[in-house]
Amino acid sequence: MNIGEIARRSGVARSTVSYALSGKRPVAEETRRRIQAVIDELGYQPNATAKALKEGRTRTIGLVVPPASRRLTDLQLGFVASVVDAAARADLDVLLSPSGGEHDRSFERVVSGRRVDGVILMEIRLEDDRVARLRRSRLPFVGIGHTSRPDEMSWVDVDYETLISGCVHHLADLGHRRIALVNRSAELVAAGYGPAHRAQAGFTRAAAERGVEGVEVCCADDARSGQSCVERLLAEDPGLTAIATINEAAMPGMYRAIERAGLAVPGDFSVTGVSARLWAESLHPPLTAADMPADELGAHAVEMLIQRIAEPATPHRHLLVAPPISLRGTTGPVRLREPHDQV
Repeated sequence: MNIGEIARRSGVARSTVSYALSGKRPVAEETRRRIQAVIDELGYQPNATAKALKEGRTRTIGLVVPPASRRLTDLQLGFVASVVDAAARADLDVLLSPSGGEHDRSFERVVSGRRVDGVILMEIRLEDDRVARLRRSRLPFVGIGHTSRPDEMSWVDVDYETLISGCVHHLADLGHRRIALVNRSAELVAAGYGPAHRAQAGFTRAAAERGVEGVEVCCADDARSGQSCVERLLAEDPGLTAIATINEAAMPGMYRAIERAGLAVPGDFSVTGVSARLWAESLHPPLTAADMPADELGAHAVEMLIQRIAEPATPHRHLLVAPPISLRGTTGPVRLREPHDQV
């Protein structure tokens, strides 16, 4: 039973029920009694949302996203959409705020201006000044991602280390002996971007476990960079037969480079990685990948934040997910190319 059902049976708007529960705005006594009668009839118990948003709360949460100058990937947009949707189901508004560089003023206004009841933070680095600032402010927050000290905050995250390791094992099972990791940009890696570093760790570990030769390269988040990156890899390393990647924005360019080299996927060359499901399925051929459950993670992040708003002293919670690899059309048994086939 939820606020929407109470509103329907009471013949009032959802917002009126919310005001009656929270006391944020006055509600006519007759209306309040009608709402209370429905609540009593249904045995409704106000959840953490109602408890958290009493006494002058804003009924708004902040979502801190990458800088507005940067194009969000499909995966990042999936997280944004899932947070907004989950917040709407909890009768909350979402204030989007970019961070990084000149956008840090926006982040500071969110933290210090008390414009929101709590914050969800995206794209977290191993050492992240934003996390330190939020901890000092005592404003409730949850991360989509975590720092190098996972116990210092509540978070949901994707287990990139395990997933990229699984991609290497999958390729090794197919006979591939020389595999490249196409990571995110060099700037993100240098800045301590958590997923990039965890992908590196998983790749290195799995390559050692399977005795395969691994090559690691960084690539900017766009198709043109993906093309030039893979063209360079194929030119410098003709023995390369497979790629694992977490850089979905560069993927169309990677496909183009492989095609222009005269190689068929997956007959001559295999590609796999970590991606949003809809993005993976939209590629041709569809990408064999670990599909990121953005909807699930965004909803869990909102639920965790609501709990922290309601009960700030509760222990931190963590959710680490590692979805299985969905086999599609881009991985197959290795076919060693003859010298005249090599680029």
